[in-house]
This record gives sequence, C-alpha cells and structure tokens, in this order.
Amino acid sequence: MSTVYNALECRPDSYQGWYQQGNAFWKQGRYADALLSYDRAIDYYPEDYWAWYKRAMTLELLGRYREAIASYDRANEIDPDNYWAWYDQGCVYLQEIEDYGRARRCFEQALAIFPRDYWARYRLGEAHRLGGRYRLALTAYAQCLKSRPQDFWAWYRRGDCLRQWGRYADALESYRQALKIKPQDYWSWYRQGEIWQRVYRYPQAIDCYQKALELEPEDDYAWYGVAQCQAQLGRYLDAFQSLGNAIRAYPETYLRLAETDPVLGDLRQAPGYPAWRAGLEDSST
Repeated sequence: MSTVYNALECRPDSYQGWYQQGNAFWKQGRYADALLSYDRAIDYYPEDYWAWYKRAMTLELLGRYREAIASYDRANEIDPDNYWAWYDQGCVYLQEIEDYGRARRCFEQALAIFPRDYWARYRLGEAHRLGGRYRLALTAYAQCLKSRPQDFWAWYRRGDCLRQWGRYADALESYRQALKIKPQDYWSWYRQGEIWQRVYRYPQAIDCYQKALELEPEDDYAWYGVAQCQAQLGRYLDAFQSLGNAIRAYPETYLRLAETDPVLGDLRQAPGYPAWRAGLEDSST
C-alpha cells in the first residue's frame, strides 16, 4: 500500500503539493491521509488560511470536534473576514458540542461578513432557540422568512420555538404554514398533536396524530399519544388497541409506561385492563 509521501518524493518541500494532495485524499474519503497532508502543508506554510480550514473540516469528519474547533480558530486568526470558518465552526458548536453561546457568536461573525446569508441567519435562530432565547430566535426566523417566505425549515423551527415558549396558538399556525410547503411532513403533524393534547383538546390531538400515522404507520410516539388521548376521553377499548401498537414497537418502554404513566391511570382502572394486560403477557411468551 502506498503512503501519502510517494507522490511528493520529488518535491518534499512543496506546500502546494501537500495541500493539493490533501484535497485529493479528502475527495476520496481518505480523511486520515488528508489530515497528514494538510499537517505537512502547514509545516511549510503556517499562515495559510485554507490549509487550516480544510484541516478543521477533516477533523470534523473524523469526529474530532474539539480539534476541529482549534483549527477553525487558527483559520479565523489568519483571516477574520472569511465567512467559511466562522460558519462551519458555528455548526460544530451548534450540532456537535451544543455550546449555543459560542455557536451564536460564530454565526454573528459570519453575518457581519455576509449580512444577507440565509443559512447563517437560520442557524443563528437555532442557536437562540436551543439556548432558550426565544424572542431573538423568532426575530432571526422572521428575517429568514422575509427573504425565503416558502422555506419549510424556518416555518417549522419557528413553530418549535413558539411551542417551547408556550405560545401554542402561534405555534400551530407555524406548523400549518410548514405543512402547506411540505404536506407529507410527519413531525409537523405530530407536534400539532402534542400541542392539542397539552391544552386538553383530545379529539384535535387524535386527528393530528392519526395524520402523522398515515405517513409513518408504525411510529410508537404517535400511537402512544393517541392512546393517552383516547384514555382521557374514556375510549378505553380504542386506547388498548393504540397502546398495544406502541408496545409492539418497544415492549419494555411502553409496558412500563402502561403501568406508571399518570395519564393512563383511569385506563388501568377500566374493567378490561386486567384481561388486556394478561393477553400481552401471554403473547410475549
């Protein structure tokens, strides 16, 4: 097997050769070899922004997120006005490290360079939302929708933000807008079901959960939500069937919840519960 050095034996001190070889390995998915090449390139040209940036991207793909952050930091020190390292570093903080404050600062730096960039604005909204800064998140989503009014993700995450903030009516409207753009989205239906259930509007919740189940018929979350709502309405036979569907997906989880969930307290007192429970045990043996 050839080593990364073979192609450069004639010119081992060539920064450009090491950098280009790193890019070639990167495109082939040979990330460990790409990393070695970028490191050698940096040995010869320590102030090159792109070698540090590509090194950071490679470390990110290898799952070495803290090292990737350090390489993005170095790229930003060399060229603080380059959008890419700020944006990608923000994504690592947001999605992998879950440091929403640092993610926010990275996206703000990216937007200072490209103020009209949709994705940096959207991810800034996500950093605000996940950090509990709901008002600022809504401002970011509004700016996204001003430039892309038909963007599904901005409407959907706006709905998530409003739901988490407790503004349920506004959240429902955002999910409806998301469904106008992507009618077959499971989660927009499921989240509406959650909201209706939370405000004790059980028939509406069941309707939304069933819409979600039309898209993913074996989904345990939606079946369990339906069972809870049916139990609250006193529809015990229906609740037994729905709860059984959830149990078939994940027996250990939902058998435990069937015995402990306070929402199902009345269901456990229903006349048919002992026979239904015994039937589950018989079917599992």
